[in-house]
Amino acid sequence: MGLLFPEDPHFNENERQTGFCRYRQLLSNRFGQWWKINLLTLAGCVPLAAGIFYAIGTSSVLALIPCSAVGGAVAGPFLAGMYDAVLRGLRDDSIPWLDGWKRSWRQNWRGSMLLGAAMGLLAGLYAFMGMLFWWAETTPSMGTVALYLAGLLLILTANALLWPQIVLFRQSPAIRLRNALLFLIRYFWRVMGVGVLQLAYWAVYVLFAPWTLVLLPVVGVWYIVFLSQFLIYEQMDGALQIEELYAGNK
Repeated sequence: MGLLFPEDPHFNENERQTGFCRYRQLLSNRFGQWWKINLLTLAGCVPLAAGIFYAIGTSSVLALIPCSAVGGAVAGPFLAGMYDAVLRGLRDDSIPWLDGWKRSWRQNWRGSMLLGAAMGLLAGLYAFMGMLFWWAETTPSMGTVALYLAGLLLILTANALLWPQIVLFRQSPAIRLRNALLFLIRYFWRVMGVGVLQLAYWAVYVLFAPWTLVLLPVVGVWYIVFLSQFLIYEQMDGALQIEELYAGNK
């Protein structure tokens, strides 16, 4: 723990910490597990990225739609496994990381493929729209850019609220959407703050590509998933009773 932060003589690694000490504790205990699952998640996202690049390279919306939907469906179970691993860490589940990842695949592949296809399609459409801004002969207006960013913010916010429900509960899509909407209304500023954080995180990757691509295997998906879930986990636990539901599985 002293590598990045000064040692605290009162810090006990074996006790569940709170606040920033909890953040440190989780990084210390779970980094290796999340990093390995991050590599698997990146591998699962390759078809989606390749399909979007192909569609943009050929300027074909007709190719974009099936490539994004199919690529997103492939990536869905991998992303669900990433969220499952992060949430297991947040509730101190002791199951080995590979067993938990395999269990997530068995339990969540169907729902995660559906959500993954929807999110993949949105990712492809927004990537294509971003390139249209680049190709346009005139600079887009500030209103257009603001609307584009607002849409991205809503998508990222929905990701932060829908994927945890995929891996935690057996629910219909309608119930997940209702829960996400109610949670957003109740904790609006916190959830929006998490969305802005995710938007800024991925914007750095896009704006400074291709140099930032070397960071993907290191912090890529796992860190922003962990940070966003860490910031809303206490509120989600209070609303959905996560700790109580999984108390016997630690």
